[in-house]
Amino acid sequence: MRKKISILGAGKVGATTAQRLAYAEMCDILLWDRTEGMAKGMALDIKESSPLEGFDSEIEGTSDIKEIKNSEIIIMTAGAPRKEGQSRDDLLKTNAAIVKDLSMQIKRYSPDSKLIVLTNPLDAMVYLAKQVTGFPRERVMGMAGILDSARFRSFISDALKVSVESVNGMVLGGHGDFMVPLPKHSSVNGIPITSLLSSDEINKIVQRTRDGGAEIINLEKKSSAYYAPASSLVLMAESILKDKKMVLPCASYLNGEYGIKGIFMGVPVVLGEKGIEKVIELELTKHESDQLKESSAKVHALINRLKEL
Repeated sequence: MRKKISILGAGKVGATTAQRLAYAEMCDILLWDRTEGMAKGMALDIKESSPLEGFDSEIEGTSDIKEIKNSEIIIMTAGAPRKEGQSRDDLLKTNAAIVKDLSMQIKRYSPDSKLIVLTNPLDAMVYLAKQVTGFPRERVMGMAGILDSARFRSFISDALKVSVESVNGMVLGGHGDFMVPLPKHSSVNGIPITSLLSSDEINKIVQRTRDGGAEIINLEKKSSAYYAPASSLVLMAESILKDKKMVLPCASYLNGEYGIKGIFMGVPVVLGEKGIEKVIELELTKHESDQLKESSAKVHALINRLKEL
């Protein structure tokens, strides 16, 4: 019997994630949206592609939140998207109300699920979701580091004109302008990028990675990114459902790791059937460590703003 994933929010990220999961036949899918008929229409459209794409996963849409019961994983994409000129932090008040309400429903109807949060500002919203649900830290996580690392790897690939499959890259920290790409932990088939690119080239790639979401918004005007975020969510779901124990950078609640406590930050974790099974602590340079502490201070400030709402 296939396990069930519920996706909260039938916008572009939610619908694309549902489609990718259905095509992969990893699970049955429930797509929820508060707008009557929206999720049902999206799910029906995806289902009607099943004879062409050759998948038998069940996919249903609903506006009834009670239908999330018995979910193995819940993916929260609901919330207002960023618009041109906005930062992720600008969405704090609006999305906090949405995340708080949905987290209460998750606690009520699917208390044993693992929760993946995508809603921005990510670091504050995943913290809020954990506080409201009361779930243990291994069952609440944010999707950010995978996306940020994918952008970093993509830009390294472009700069060196090599296959992206040969590029490894890691981005830690908060999801935003204060993320911390790690050039010394990034390589091309084991060759550090610091041996292949100049400091100026690396700095430009690092800054473009930090601005990755804004770059897409500025180009599209009316939409934020959704293809790469959906791919990131599917990878996380696969590692959990198949107990693959992939080492992936995810927003995890830290309890002293990296000298940080009481907040969610992007760090490498082992992701398996229990959720976050282990936080991996990398050896950082003093500069990287200082950057991570600066990033954590900004996340703390964001959470303090959240507590004042």
